[in-house]
Amino acid sequence: MPGTPPSPPPVPDTPDTDVIVVGRGPVGAVLAVLLADRGHRVCVLERRPEPYPLPRATSFDGETARLLAATGIGDELAGISEPATGYQWRTASGRPLLDIAFSDAGRYGWPDANTMHQPALEELLAKRLASLPGVETRVGHRVVDIVQSPSGVTATAVTEDGTTRAFTARWLVGCDGARSFVREHIGVSVTDLGFSYEWLLCDVRLDTPRAFVPTNVQLCDPARPTTMVGSGPGRRRWEFMRLPGESAAELETTEAAWRLLAPHGVTPETATLLRSTTYQFRAMWADQWRSGRVFLAGDAAHLMPPFAGQGMCAGIRDVANLAWKLDLVLSDRAPERLLDTYTLERRPHVKASITASVKLGRVICVTDPAAAADRDAAILANGGGRAQQGPPPAEPLTKGLLRPAGDGCGGAGEVMIAGTVEADGVRGRLDQLVGAGFVLLTTEDPAQLGEPRRAFLSGLGTRVVRLSPPGAPAGPGEVRDVDGVYHAYLGRLGATSVLVRPDHHVFGTAGPGDTPALVDELRAQVQGAPVAGAR
Repeated sequence: MPGTPPSPPPVPDTPDTDVIVVGRGPVGAVLAVLLADRGHRVCVLERRPEPYPLPRATSFDGETARLLAATGIGDELAGISEPATGYQWRTASGRPLLDIAFSDAGRYGWPDANTMHQPALEELLAKRLASLPGVETRVGHRVVDIVQSPSGVTATAVTEDGTTRAFTARWLVGCDGARSFVREHIGVSVTDLGFSYEWLLCDVRLDTPRAFVPTNVQLCDPARPTTMVGSGPGRRRWEFMRLPGESAAELETTEAAWRLLAPHGVTPETATLLRSTTYQFRAMWADQWRSGRVFLAGDAAHLMPPFAGQGMCAGIRDVANLAWKLDLVLSDRAPERLLDTYTLERRPHVKASITASVKLGRVICVTDPAAAADRDAAILANGGGRAQQGPPPAEPLTKGLLRPAGDGCGGAGEVMIAGTVEADGVRGRLDQLVGAGFVLLTTEDPAQLGEPRRAFLSGLGTRVVRLSPPGAPAGPGEVRDVDGVYHAYLGRLGATSVLVRPDHHVFGTAGPGDTPALVDELRAQVQGAPVAGAR
């Protein structure tokens, strides 16, 4: 028919790769590692010819440390990060409004909060990528077109010398940052909360070691709201809010940076200024994170104010969620509709983080002295400033691939705690000893599941782990709950079993004799298999 655009060419039966990842920042690199580690072919297209040398994110929480460790770099994280001691908000006079102490042994098996040098993290991930078979990394390749067909997707990239090349894959994931080409190309709408302020960011390297207690401080001073955070060994960041009537040009000078840093004991004689630049944060998310065979993750899918330190963490959670689902679909162990749960689960989760960050920002970004005084009085009158031990638990999932509410013993959607176990004389974190994938922890005899259910779990790569109590020796095939963390968790819920997803979110729990039904529910949701009469 005249005027009808031609159909896109089908992707070959054997495309170049299984998944194209656009962008090699931390989010894209983690996704590529998780997929390659599961045996899939991955092509990473990165527009920069060289790694970006300056930090953007400065921290990750304990949950994110756990996810990073799953890429195989856990033993090296201590070399590029430092545990943060706490996070405190202070009035202009220095009185605490919020005071959270962080632990080096958090509920997820890692320090509650960690400061880091992002380029060093990216270097670790790049080395890990280079060690894996099936990974092709193309730097200096800027994606300029994406065409989908029923069987796959073709990405066209241009190199610095103008060479054009097409890459084919089954799926494509845009991890290409705030100015995402992928997001713009697929034409998804965004929700922007319109909450935005401009700040001067100053990264410094301290010439003489200094102790900052707590590590991270938010100075809620209406004369100049200021953020002070660690950014890895020997480094620190100060951020100064641009005041009403003040131009960005006034702040974007080296002289202005040193003038603002001087009251904090940071001078050209004590530190090296690595960068001073203004930036404007936003609060927004993409309304759809999937368009056919194309997905969005990280800053391409959402942007948030920095006050909760969750920007990069949220992106790592995105790809931890997506990777295992792509793995099941690529290996024909689940239908493609499983991938619809990605947006279903991650978008509301991120919206909660963004709205919480905006709420914090509305408290912090106050420049009117009278309004700041009213704020301080209200917070202090409501118990603000009291010391708190540890941050709240990670945000749970509320919908998606979870055992329905009312079934089991509760806990579905929570991030599973981490404890120390012992197996065959080896002691360590359960994550380390059991490995990645689904995990069924139970105090009951797994034989009650029957062979069909055990075969289904095995097909998913599930580790079935029978727990023995802390004071008892582990029997054959058992794992001893060294510090009692898992027995305490099950006891709190009145459960005997917990089924944990590869991203460490709890699929569901079961009481005595209910574990077979728990497995049947997972099979029904993953495969659409009939449940009635299952044995």
